[in-house]
Amino acid sequence: MQSFEFDTVILGGGPAGLSAGIYASRGAVSTAVIDTSMMGGQPSNYLELENYPGFPIVGGYDLMEKFEEHADKFGVQKFPMQEIEKIDLISNPKVILTKEAEFRAKTVIVATGAKPLKLGVAGENEFVGRGVSYCAVCDGAFYKDKVVAVVGGGNAAVEEAMYLTKFADKVYVIHRRDELRADKIVQERAFKDDKLEFVWSSVVKEIKGDDLVNSVVLENVKTGETSELPVNGVFPYIGIVPNVELISGQIEQDASGFIVTDETMKTSLDGVFAIGDVRKTPLRQVITAAADGAVGAVYAVKYL
Repeated sequence: MQSFEFDTVILGGGPAGLSAGIYASRGAVSTAVIDTSMMGGQPSNYLELENYPGFPIVGGYDLMEKFEEHADKFGVQKFPMQEIEKIDLISNPKVILTKEAEFRAKTVIVATGAKPLKLGVAGENEFVGRGVSYCAVCDGAFYKDKVVAVVGGGNAAVEEAMYLTKFADKVYVIHRRDELRADKIVQERAFKDDKLEFVWSSVVKEIKGDDLVNSVVLENVKTGETSELPVNGVFPYIGIVPNVELISGQIEQDASGFIVTDETMKTSLDGVFAIGDVRKTPLRQVITAAADGAVGAVYAVKYL
């Protein structure tokens, strides 16, 4: 097994992690970015972004490719596709153990991000990959001329629903409230889309099918009445949970599991910082993740 020592190890290669890598490396400390997948994080799966300053519209993959190229310029060492087995943030130095190597670090910046929250209903796990998906950009093309349902009422849900209209004949947006939480500009676009139909004040109680999904059972939260809606696919967008499975119990977290930091991104552990979607923050966007990375890395360098 290989063994590496770095001043700073960054866990996660999304916009927060790559930004931190750039700033840490520019601070003249040896820096590594470790990811369980490829570099780029969730934005790599976004069809396009239109709210990242300087880029009125840009492909998610294209933008993250630029982040990675920038990190390469400053010599950040990248370790993608690592299966992490253990993270010890309490010891000194900190230790990250993967299937392939052991990493020791004087400081660790946690940028592991978050993942979609599941509906937690019957049939959801059973039909993942057979009608249940958490990524419209990844799987939308499989639903050409089909009928699908998106569950949720925030920006992600509504934007992904509009994206799915490129393929599906009809897209239902199922929301537990009687109005959307998405930004007004997003709502205005959605209400003009003839392929979208909104199902208000309703929650999914079950996902049904044979080999593939063929319907969802809905409950009206106001009347308690249930109904069955024929669909070929279900895309839940009801929120996110932090990727902290190997970290929980070592560090201060809020009730939802997000890591608590101060304004310098410092956590409850000396030498450990948290940035991006994994931390308790009022806004989770590419720009705020990148800003977190800059702040966290600068203070990690100061700590060193």
